[in-house]
Amino acid sequence: MMDSLNKIIAVLGPTNTGKTFLAIEKMLEYNSGIFGFPLRLLAREVYDKCVEKVGTEKVALITGEEKIIPSSSQYFICTVESMPKNKTVDFVAIDEIQMCADRERGHIFTDRLLNSRGEILTMFLGSQIMENILTELIPEVEFLKKERFSKLNYNGYKKISRLERKSALIAFSIEEVYALAELVRRQKGGAAIVMGSLSPKTRNSQVDLYQSGDVDYLVATDAIGMGINMDIDQISFSSLRKFDGKRVRRLRTTEISQIAGRAGRYKNNGYFGVTGECQNLEHDEIERIEQHKLDDVKSLFWRNSNLDFSTPENLIISLELKPKNKNLIKIAESIDENILKYLVRDKKIKLASEKVELLWECCQIPDFTKKTFNHIDVVTKVYNFLISNKKLIPNDYMKKELKELDKYNGNIDMITNRISNVRTWAYVANKKNWVENSDYWIERSKTIEDNLSEKLHQELSKAFIDKRISVLSRGLKQDIKLNTEINTKDELIIDGQLI
Repeated sequence: MMDSLNKIIAVLGPTNTGKTFLAIEKMLEYNSGIFGFPLRLLAREVYDKCVEKVGTEKVALITGEEKIIPSSSQYFICTVESMPKNKTVDFVAIDEIQMCADRERGHIFTDRLLNSRGEILTMFLGSQIMENILTELIPEVEFLKKERFSKLNYNGYKKISRLERKSALIAFSIEEVYALAELVRRQKGGAAIVMGSLSPKTRNSQVDLYQSGDVDYLVATDAIGMGINMDIDQISFSSLRKFDGKRVRRLRTTEISQIAGRAGRYKNNGYFGVTGECQNLEHDEIERIEQHKLDDVKSLFWRNSNLDFSTPENLIISLELKPKNKNLIKIAESIDENILKYLVRDKKIKLASEKVELLWECCQIPDFTKKTFNHIDVVTKVYNFLISNKKLIPNDYMKKELKELDKYNGNIDMITNRISNVRTWAYVANKKNWVENSDYWIERSKTIEDNLSEKLHQELSKAFIDKRISVLSRGLKQDIKLNTEINTKDELIIDGQLI
């Protein structure tokens, strides 16, 4: 059956309904497509799946820090921020469309929701809470509702020591994650770690540890709630409060549901509960999560994307425009806007009127390190290089910055911080015509990030996995014969591990 032109379908439902799988299969039926994801590591995962199906020459990967674009590309797998805007394709899909209601990145998702279209088919994938607002904003949208493959049930409070294997513990700060992982190491032999700040390579190595059965527990932040598919039976919240960039607040029911929904994959039922110092969930909240009856999204975050680059002042005015539609809310000042205003109004840079668009591009360099003043310094330096006579960031400067980061000593936090800094320079190197010898610096930054990621994985494993307890508990649960010996020093060795 042929699709009619310009069809728009919203595939809505809770987690574990096969929405993304359906959209990938659909995209590959067409001659060309663009697929936008909320996370770089999700884009990478889907890119690998598509390459497996149709070969490397047909698939491109476009994220801020990584671009693989063969000349014969037909399918473009991207982070939502990096979706090509002026490319005509048959099929367009956007994943996790409820992110339109996210305070930090919602305006980008809303812009793609309103403006990105496939010539034949456009698909929006996400939570059922988007149905009413999509009907109001896009009257021609058709809905395909998906039911969860398995049940999700609340099973109350459990001590960490009583948690069954295949459990994920959820915390909302790096300190909490490390403290929980240390507790699990002492009681259960170890845990893998999943956090948004980990690079895709480290995250995948940690997930492999868990999936292979080397450890039976996972300690994660809410990064786990975004499309990461793992074999988890139980999600246990150690806290229901998080810092959202402005204040510490309680999680919304929709957020709890998104994370809890990672328990139970395909036909296996999943369970969610609380542990540690976490207070119990309200009875009606539990019911709504179990039955997927969540509050509808009432408004989406928006920012004008039709910008005026004639002068810096006009650019600021065009960014401050308010939406005309009652369903849209102007996003509160974001990092890129704040940096622009700081540089323009405080005259921190030499402004060339024909370079206003370039200045805005520089302000949009992501702040991976979350250190505002350092970040402003990076933006200022990059812009000044790009408006200099050479119009490029010189080799010497890139060499100096990356040399500082190509070091592998120090603790977990130091290595994590280096990875964040390398990601900034990977992003800059990947921008077209920004860097001398860009191919070399793209490769160099990727190599350093990969090496640091491998080191971080080793350090996390060393810190939060006790091989001795892990070997013993794995042997006990599988009821297998362990290779045991006592050597001449009266040391007990089980499966090569000194006990």
